Amino acid sequence: MRRRRDPSPDNFYEIFSDMALLMLAAFIFLFALILVNAQLQGGGKSELDSQEVERLQEKLAETEQRNRQLQEEMNELAGKDVKEQMDKVLASAGLSKGQGKRDFDLFIEGLKNLPGNELHLVVDATGSMHGVTTFLIPVLRVIAIRSGKHVSAVSWYADRRTGTYTGSMGAMFDNLMQNAPFVGADETVGHAFREIARTSPLPSAYMLIGDEPPTDEVGYHEIPAPVFTLPLGLNDSGTIFAYKTLAEQTGGKMLKLKFE
Repeated sequence: MRRRRDPSPDNFYEIFSDMALLMLAAFIFLFALILVNAQLQGGGKSELDSQEVERLQEKLAETEQRNRQLQEEMNELAGKDVKEQMDKVLASAGLSKGQGKRDFDLFIEGLKNLPGNELHLVVDATGSMHGVTTFLIPVLRVIAIRSGKHVSAVSWYADRRTGTYTGSMGAMFDNLMQNAPFVGADETVGHAFREIARTSPLPSAYMLIGDEPPTDEVGYHEIPAPVFTLPLGLNDSGTIFAYKTLAEQTGGKMLKLKFE
């Protein structure tokens, strides 16, 4: 079953797009029903034709039900203040006031100043990250909105394996949640960036998210775009050092996240 989307700001536009596609599907089903009914009334009635009518009616009912659900979601989101939503997300990550807010503003400014529009997310999918991504996704959405960058791809890494997803932001995050392993213990960051650079288009920047330092060698000169890093948790000095070094060596910035 498809997971219900998080109530993030850009969901309004995703839901509107889904509704448009469903309305088109409903029109196609209805048109097919009219054609089949016309054939039946023309005298060529058969058991196969009757079954086709029943199948189309079921599909039409399913489409109408999903359309009603999307309408309810859109009405719910339309009644919310987008700025209020984003402020709540930032507060949950410790970025709404004080030094956290100043660090966040600098991080966003760094992304805005980069030429180009594409942002490629690279997410740690080892066992220590199990369950964290659910809380992280709203923050990533806010970063994309505030920076004006388009998330063009989402990749995961674990134990010298990687996976990359493209498409709409909602679809990419769904694929990450459902298909990334979130098991294993080797934070193979260097291997991941080599594979991603070899198989994916060059973005304006990469954004690395994880909670432990790399377990393999990272070739900074091999990474073709700045890396903006998001280390999770503030108690691991090894992770903070590694993520700060990676950002500095590639021309990116680091932003510390501490979910409250």
